[in-house]
Amino acid sequence: MAGSTAVIDPAVPEPLTPAQLAELQEAWADLAVAAKDSAVKSFHACTRNGKPWQEDPASVRSMAAMLRSFPAEASSADTKPAG
Repeated sequence: MAGSTAVIDPAVPEPLTPAQLAELQEAWADLAVAAKDSAVKSFHACTRNGKPWQEDPASVRSMAAMLRSFPAEASSADTKPAG
């Protein structure tokens, strides 16, 4: 048989480079701030491409942006009784 074939196991992710790891850590720090400032108490997320969203900086930042759309101040103002 001529040539060779490589089999890549999708369950075993490539290790992150130091730059990728730094970017992921920055994204998680951004998410932590957004979560602290948000009225959201918990959330559940999933992925569509088979890679965990928690390991993708763009996905983590998207979650942070979503949490920012639910600010804690707006939630507490909405729940105060009128008058």
